[in-house]
Amino acid sequence: MADLCLVADIGATNVRFALVEPGGVPEHPRAMAITDYPGIGPAAHAYLQQHAGPRRPRYGAFAVAAPVDGDRVRMTNIEREFSIAQLARELGLERLFVCNDFLAAALAVPRLGDGDAQDIGPVLPAKPGVVAVLGPGTGLGVATLVAHDGGWLALDGEGGHVTVAAQTPQEWAVVERLGRRFGHVSAERMLSGPGLLNIYTALGPPAGDTPATPAALVDAARAGAPRARAALELFFAMLGSVAGDLALTVGARGGVYLAGGILPRVIDLLRDSPFRARFEAKGRFGDYLRRIPTRLVTTPNPALAGLSLFLEQQLGSHP
Repeated sequence: MADLCLVADIGATNVRFALVEPGGVPEHPRAMAITDYPGIGPAAHAYLQQHAGPRRPRYGAFAVAAPVDGDRVRMTNIEREFSIAQLARELGLERLFVCNDFLAAALAVPRLGDGDAQDIGPVLPAKPGVVAVLGPGTGLGVATLVAHDGGWLALDGEGGHVTVAAQTPQEWAVVERLGRRFGHVSAERMLSGPGLLNIYTALGPPAGDTPATPAALVDAARAGAPRARAALELFFAMLGSVAGDLALTVGARGGVYLAGGILPRVIDLLRDSPFRARFEAKGRFGDYLRRIPTRLVTTPNPALAGLSLFLEQQLGSHP
C-alpha cells in the first residue's frame, strides 16, 4: 500500500487540506477558515480526524502564502507563524515539505486537463517554453514554470510586491493616493481582494457606503454602480499590465496562467475587460505578447494538485 500523505494550501483566509499518495490525485479536499483554529496543527488534526480514518499520513507537503527560507515560516498577510520541524512532530509526520503557495500553483499547470482552464483573449496554440503563473487572492502570487530534465521545475518569488506602474491619468491619481497611504505601492496593494477595495476608496472622496468586501464590490459593479464598475475595470487593466510585464521578464512563451481565488468568480467580466489589450500594450514588443496565450485556471484547488507533484519531487530527491 502506498504511503498516505497530507497536503495543505495555507492562505491568509482559508487552509485547504487533502489526502494524496505521491504522484496521485488529491482526495477529500476541504477548505477550513484559518482563523477558526489556534494554529495549523489543530486545523490539520481536525481534518484528519474526519477524513483519514485509521490510516495516518507519513509525509506532508504544505504550501504557504509566504516566502519559505529556513525552518520558521511567517505568513505575509496574517499574523501567524510556525516551525516546520515542530509542526511535523505535532502531526506525527516523518517529513514535512513546505513551499510557497504559487510554486504549488505553478506545478499544477502540467496536470491541467481539458476544461481546467479557459482562454482569456485569443485562443492560441500551446508552445514549449517558460510558463508564468500569477493570481490575485488575499495577496498576489507569482511563480514561473520551466521544463527541466524531462519534468518541470517551478521557481517561486515575491513578484506580487514589485512597484506598480500606472498608465493613465486615472491610474496615476489612484497610485498617488495609495502612495500617501502606504508609502510603497506594490502590485499587491491593488491586485488582490484588499487591493480592489483600495482602488475603490482611492478613486475619490467617500460616496455613500463603501463595499465591505471584494464580493460586495463585484455585486455592486454587476448591478451597474459606476464607481464599483470603474474600480473593477481599473483592476483588470492593471492586472493586464502586470501580467504583460511578467511575460516579458521571464520570456513566458509557454503562456501566462491566471490563478487565485478572485478571477474564476468574475470570468465573464474579465473577458470583457481591458485585461488582454493592456497585456499586449508594450510598444515595440506588442507582437511578441500577441503570440502568448493568457489562460485562467478554473479547476478548484489547483495548488493541492501541484503539491502532489511537489511531494513526488521532494521524496525523489530525499529518499
